[in-house]
Amino acid sequence: MDKTYQPDRIEQAWYNTWEDAGYFRPSGQGDAYSIMIPPPNVTGSLHMGHAFQDTIMDTLIRFRRMQGRNTLWQVGSDHAGIATQMVVERRLAAEGKNRHDLGRDAFIEKIWEWKAESGGTITRQLRRMGASVDWTRERFTMDEGLSNAVREVFVRLYEEGLIYRGKRLVNWDPALHTAISDLEVENKEEQGHLWHFRYPLSDDSGHLVVATTRPETMLGDTAVAVHPEDPRYKDLVGQTIRLPLADREIPIIADDYVDPDFGSGCVKITPAHDFNDYEMGKRHDLPMINILTIDAHLNDQVPAAYRGLDRYEARKKVVDDLDALGLLEKVDDHTLQVPRGDRSGVVIEPYLTDQWFVAVESLAKPAIQAVENGDIQFVPKNYENMYFSWMRDLQDWCISRQLWWGHRIPAWYDEDGKVYVGRSEEEVRTAHDLDDRPLSQDEDVLDTWFSSALWTFSTLGWPEQTEELRTFHPSSVLVTGFDIIFFWVARMIMMTLKFTGEVPFKKVYVHGLVRDAEGQKMSKSKGNVLDPLDLIDGIDLDSLVEKRTRGLMQPQKEKQISKRTRAEFPEGINSYGTDALRFTFLSLASTGRDIKWDMGRVEGYRNFCNKIWNAARYVMMNTEGQDCGVNEKGREVSLSLADRWIVSALQRAEREVTEALDQFRFDVASHAAYEFIWNEYCDWYLELSKPVLYSDDYSEAEKRGTRRTLVRVLEAILRMAHPFMPFITEEIWQKVAPLADKAPAADAGKAPAADTGIENATIMLQPYPRPEQDKVDEQAEQDIEWIKAVITAIRNIRGEMRIPPSRTLDVYLHNGKDEDQRRLQANHNFLCRLAKLDSISWLNADDSAPASATSLVGDMEILVPMAGLIDKDAEIDRLTKEVDKLRKEVGRAEGKLKNPAFIDKAPEAVVAKEKAKLDDYRSQLARLEDQLEKIKYL
Repeated sequence: MDKTYQPDRIEQAWYNTWEDAGYFRPSGQGDAYSIMIPPPNVTGSLHMGHAFQDTIMDTLIRFRRMQGRNTLWQVGSDHAGIATQMVVERRLAAEGKNRHDLGRDAFIEKIWEWKAESGGTITRQLRRMGASVDWTRERFTMDEGLSNAVREVFVRLYEEGLIYRGKRLVNWDPALHTAISDLEVENKEEQGHLWHFRYPLSDDSGHLVVATTRPETMLGDTAVAVHPEDPRYKDLVGQTIRLPLADREIPIIADDYVDPDFGSGCVKITPAHDFNDYEMGKRHDLPMINILTIDAHLNDQVPAAYRGLDRYEARKKVVDDLDALGLLEKVDDHTLQVPRGDRSGVVIEPYLTDQWFVAVESLAKPAIQAVENGDIQFVPKNYENMYFSWMRDLQDWCISRQLWWGHRIPAWYDEDGKVYVGRSEEEVRTAHDLDDRPLSQDEDVLDTWFSSALWTFSTLGWPEQTEELRTFHPSSVLVTGFDIIFFWVARMIMMTLKFTGEVPFKKVYVHGLVRDAEGQKMSKSKGNVLDPLDLIDGIDLDSLVEKRTRGLMQPQKEKQISKRTRAEFPEGINSYGTDALRFTFLSLASTGRDIKWDMGRVEGYRNFCNKIWNAARYVMMNTEGQDCGVNEKGREVSLSLADRWIVSALQRAEREVTEALDQFRFDVASHAAYEFIWNEYCDWYLELSKPVLYSDDYSEAEKRGTRRTLVRVLEAILRMAHPFMPFITEEIWQKVAPLADKAPAADAGKAPAADTGIENATIMLQPYPRPEQDKVDEQAEQDIEWIKAVITAIRNIRGEMRIPPSRTLDVYLHNGKDEDQRRLQANHNFLCRLAKLDSISWLNADDSAPASATSLVGDMEILVPMAGLIDKDAEIDRLTKEVDKLRKEVGRAEGKLKNPAFIDKAPEAVVAKEKAKLDDYRSQLARLEDQLEKIKYL
């Protein structure tokens, strides 16, 4: 083995070996276990959320594969209609062209060319994360097979009356000229105004005051609403007002939706431009007047003076004109949630337009029942409530988009506008005997979520009843973020139940978001985004700054982000490797909670990888070429107490890790693995092995037993940790496996194809460790815990008394029990070697010891005589000075925290930091005062 752990030298090589050998493919043996990757956008690149999610899925797949399951991790990407079309349109704009210059067919060809050229970025990055997906089955939502499934579903739903075309209110992007989903709308808090206008009563008996944040929409008002129980307006319900500027009379209506305590208690109703007003308009059968064009200019439904104006130009003119008429009562500053398109950045308009919809009521009922009866289980369970709240108040789903890239709606119109739906134009003509009558296909495409709703079964070959569909559906678990439970998870459940009669997955594991160290969402505009590949490979400071500010085109913002980045990463980002990054994600994956990213953790788990590497080197140096008692029979093997203990502790660790993975507690599983590997095996067992290996006091059978235990436990550790840290475990296992009598193929670095049946060429096809109860040795565990406690107590005394580690000590044990005496006699050699002792003796009840530093293990006293070890007076003098210094620091901090001027004016974070300092000073002071008292009485 190399002297140092260098992840860049092993990771890519091992991934290529695994993929080339076909190890990621289903084995065809054992019970099926499948996961469908949430298809990332083909335009995308790997971000921290992807990396976190993919680490969880890969851990599950590797774990189940090693348990002998027939695993399939289905990979693929989504065509991402809006995002992909925008990418290619920007490229055309750089050439001075637009899509209309090319025409639809040529533009679509350009998109396919772009996909072939650069659309696979995220799949290459998935490989860097160690994702063991079956690349031979990679799918794309615009593949012919998936496109066939989309058309089939559309036609069947239409034939059942569950898909229809109608005029309804949708989110409209005026820049992209398309309807968009709620998920593609970002509501941002912005400062605006609330205008209060007087609407005159038609009989000139007075006026009503209404308030709005969008004055231009008043030209489309068709009512004013009040609460039916509001005594101020009860007598006015049923009367009319004259709508200013529009020369129309509109009714005053009563509706429980109106809040009588908000503003004047009167609400203007614009059904064609507000979602709440739209519902009220339907309840009261109000006219719905659309006053906007597709690019948010005012159309011919408004008075001539406003036609053709941009919505914001119209807003200013409406306000000015109403003010001139004396109808502007007041204007208030107002904070409001402004809906903006996540792609275009423009303000989204509620817009009344003809679209295609799925009627979801009949689809929702079985989808609700599937979760209620436990066929689908959410983990954590509380996310079921989020699912139910949405599903029980479901609105029909707008599935059409005014784009060119996507699954074109399989509907054709004749010259009279009559619509025909079919799988192809040929099918339509044949079914309806249309001969050569001119037909034109609908220009719209389907919402991206429509095709991804079919993901679990369309990727397996549906509508054909394939072997893969029979084997791997329903899938075992869906790993997803809570933010798409409505948009994807729920729709998959509805569609899959409808077309397969099965649930799409048996469990839904919902994870949180990855946030920055301050708990803020990572975003480019904040300059706090981390690229997982930068953590794997490292990046220098200048490159990191350039990456974070690239494309912002806001000099002031670039300076802010640059300053923040230089403060946070003054030397750039170190290279940590994939395994350390993956282990960090898993350690933070507590159920359903958002993650605060901690660079200290990834640094710590990089050290963990080093620890494992160095432990393996120690094992190799002490076992390679030696008799480890595993390959030949007839040679006596004797296990020491330490050997029996570590084997017993391994069984408990295996059980804890397995149970935690079964329950999706990745944080608990990774913690259990870490604690056993670092603290038990590396820190204690390797040290406890040295007296046996290096001393002549032990027989060859005992040495053989320790060598065998070293390699066998290490080999089991590597298999246990492999789902978390695939690369380092494979690299070490190849070296250790032969010593543990699990030799890989001779050409292990060039693994054979999976169908050769050679499963011992890679750790990923080894069995996952299973705890064996008969190997649990509680007596050995208790004895070793006693040894550890004694050694730790002696080491603590050394540290407190500043005794050099090289100095050997005499130690006495006093006031113990018979069991303590037995353990001392049995483990005298261990204690002397590991605690660096000249002697360790037992004092009878009436024996006395010289002046000693003491510690307790249970009731047993541990005494270390101080004569000749320290200069008592000099140590008292040193400690007294340190105690005096700390008392001053405590006094200073207490005074500062009692000062109202500091507490009231300082930022909360500064006050908290000062409190933490005080706690630290007090802790140090208490420890030193205790130490000083001990020395005084020596």
